[in-house]
Amino acid sequence: MTNESTINKLIEMRLTAMADAFRIQKDDPSMKEVPFDDRFGMLVDIEDSSRKNNGLKRLIRKADFEQPDASIAAIDYHSGRKLNKALIERMANCEYITEYRNIFITGATGSGKTYMACAFGMEACKQYYTVQYIRLPDLLLDLQAARDNGNFPAVLKKYTKPVLLIIDEWLLLKLTEPEARNLFELIHKRRKKSSTIFCSQFREEEWYQQICGGESTLADAIMDRISANVKHFFTSLGNEFFTSFGKQFFTLSGKEIFTLYGKQFFTLCL
Repeated sequence: MTNESTINKLIEMRLTAMADAFRIQKDDPSMKEVPFDDRFGMLVDIEDSSRKNNGLKRLIRKADFEQPDASIAAIDYHSGRKLNKALIERMANCEYITEYRNIFITGATGSGKTYMACAFGMEACKQYYTVQYIRLPDLLLDLQAARDNGNFPAVLKKYTKPVLLIIDEWLLLKLTEPEARNLFELIHKRRKKSSTIFCSQFREEEWYQQICGGESTLADAIMDRISANVKHFFTSLGNEFFTSFGKQFFTLSGKEIFTLYGKQFFTLCL
């Protein structure tokens, strides 16, 4: 078999990176001194690296990030934000995903909620988890259209399948009962099977009122399912930054102790 025939067969088997590398080896006189096992190992490594890079690009493209350039390494820890760098970097290892935990990121407009969420999402892609970014208004429209068109299960699967779902503009507007019902189906399906990042301008204790004015049993059901699995809770309002470990919420500034849905949360001033 000639070298060209070998290259063509590699291309037919979709081993294009290996084919290109083999062609380069063939034209490089110095490679004649390299043992066959080493040269073959180089080809395999190049093909493997190419496939992983292509897979990462596909994951990032399918995630449809609002800010695809977001990066944990580029987060601004200055400007009086008092962000806990060690904690953020620890979370970037995606341990919360393996534990099927959720993340809450809340703060005023322009505080960097979307950027931070996309940065976490990018880290998840780098570990080859499937990720989907969506604004809640768009999600609600998609779910209701599916309900009206009779293909709700198929569209619901679209949002339950990703290992990490990022919902931006969470509860920006109060939900109607039909919207809450559709959202409950999604939250329930994802419970204990995947992780969700919620980005909101409201603190968690205010979310209840944003769901049907807090008067529907759907509000209880939704809040119970997303709060039960929360791993970390961030708030960037002024100089405040919150996170939680298990059942406790800590803040890097502030001295209040508050009660949320019958559970007491303490703040720790550092």
